[in-house]
Amino acid sequence: MSTALTGSAALAAFAANLQAKDIPADVLRKTEDLLVDWLGSAVAGKGARAVETLTQFAMDMGPSHGPSEILFNRRSSSPYMAAMANAAASHVVEQDDVHNGSVFHPATVVFSPALAVAQAIGASGEAFLVACVAGYEVGIRVGEFLGRSHYRIFHTTGTAGSVAAAATVGRLLKLTPEQMNHAFGSAGTQAAGLWEFLRDAADSKQLHTAHAAGTGLMSAYLAKQGFTGAKCILEGAQGMAAGMSTDADVRKLTAGLGQRWATVETSFKYHASCRHTHPAADALLQVVKAHQLKLSDIAKVVTHVHQGAIDVLGPVVDPATVHQSKFSMGTVLALVAQYEHAGLAEFDAHFRDAAIMALRDKVTMVLDEEVDTAYPQRWIGKVTVTTTDGRVLHGRVDEPKGDPGNTLSREEIESKAIRLATYSQSATEAEMRAVIAKLWALEKAPRVEAWLA
Repeated sequence: MSTALTGSAALAAFAANLQAKDIPADVLRKTEDLLVDWLGSAVAGKGARAVETLTQFAMDMGPSHGPSEILFNRRSSSPYMAAMANAAASHVVEQDDVHNGSVFHPATVVFSPALAVAQAIGASGEAFLVACVAGYEVGIRVGEFLGRSHYRIFHTTGTAGSVAAAATVGRLLKLTPEQMNHAFGSAGTQAAGLWEFLRDAADSKQLHTAHAAGTGLMSAYLAKQGFTGAKCILEGAQGMAAGMSTDADVRKLTAGLGQRWATVETSFKYHASCRHTHPAADALLQVVKAHQLKLSDIAKVVTHVHQGAIDVLGPVVDPATVHQSKFSMGTVLALVAQYEHAGLAEFDAHFRDAAIMALRDKVTMVLDEEVDTAYPQRWIGKVTVTTTDGRVLHGRVDEPKGDPGNTLSREEIESKAIRLATYSQSATEAEMRAVIAKLWALEKAPRVEAWLA
C-alpha cells in the first residue's frame, strides 16, 4: 500500500492488492469458522415471511435459474438476485456474527455476494477466502470510522455493508485499485439503513442486508466496466461521514492496515437476539446459575448498559413479533432466566408467554459509565437482580459467550449451524455435515461449486 494514499483510496488499494500470501494462517482459519457459522444463519432464514417475500421478488424479477444458489430454498438465479436473497436470509434469525468495535455484522453482507459471484465466475476456494477477508477488513474499518453517532440513527450493516460487499466482489473480479475505489464510490452513494423500523416491527432489517449485498455487487461489476464513483466517498466534504456521522475519524480507515487483522476480532452470537442483549443475558445467567434462581424468584432486574443498547433496544416496549422480541431486553432476559438460553425455539414458542412478559416488564436499562466508556471495543455485561425474598444479587461478564476471548470451538460452530438448519427444516444434519466438511477444506478447492442445490 502506498503511503501517499489516504482514506478511501488507501482502503481500496488494500482490498484490490490483497493476496493469500499476505494473510496470516490464523486469519484464514477464522474466516472458515465465520463462513460455517454464516451457513447456519443463511439456511435458517427459510420460512421467515420477510425473507420469503424478498426472495419471491428476486425470483419474479428473474432469472428463475442461474449460476448462483439460494441456499435456503435450493433455487438458483443470477449472482445479483442470489446475493440479495442469501443476505436477507442470513440476518433474520439474529445469529450471524458481529464485530464489536464497529458494531457491524460482516458475514451477511460479505459471504452472500462472495458465494454468488464465486459460483458464477468459477473462482477458487482460495480466491473466495481472500475476497472475504478483504470484505471483512474494509467493512469493519468503515464501521469504526463512521463512529457511535452514525449507529444511533443508521444500521451500520446496511451502510458500511454496502462498501464491504463492494470490496468482496471487487477482489473476486480482480479490480485495480482505481476501479476498486470507483466501486466504493458507487456503493457509498447508495448506502442506506435506518433504525426507525424497530418501532413498528417492520421488515426493513432484511432489506438492509439484501440491499447492501446487491449494491456492493452491482458497484463492483459497474467499476469493472469503467463506471466511475466518487474518489473520496467515505471522507469527502459531501461523503458518507459528512452526511451520516458527527464523530467520524478518518485515521480509523487505515490504522494498522495489513498488520492488525480485524477479521479475527469478530464475535459469534450465542443467543438468537440482538447482540446488545447478550452481555446482560450472560450476566443474568451467571446469577441464575450461581443462586439456583427460578423465574418466579426474580422481582426485578436492572441492566447496566452502554448508550447504544438504549438507543437500539429502548423503543421496543411491547414486541409484537418474534423478530421484534429479539430487540427487547426484557424478553431476552426472561427467556434466559427460564430456559438458560434464548434460542430460536424459545423465541418462537414463548416470547408471548404470560410469565415471560411479566418478567419482561420488570427489566430496566440504566446507562453505566464504565460499560459505556468501554463500548464498543468491549461489551461488558452487568446486572443487579432483586429477588422476591429481598436479596440483591450482582452479575458481571467481561466477555460474552462468542467474543474472541470466550469464543466458540469448531465443534460448537458446527453444532450451532446444524441446529439452525434442522430447526428451519432447510437441510438435514447429514447434508450440513457434508457441506461443512467441504468448507473446512475450501482453501484447496479449485472452484467454488454448489453447496446444497
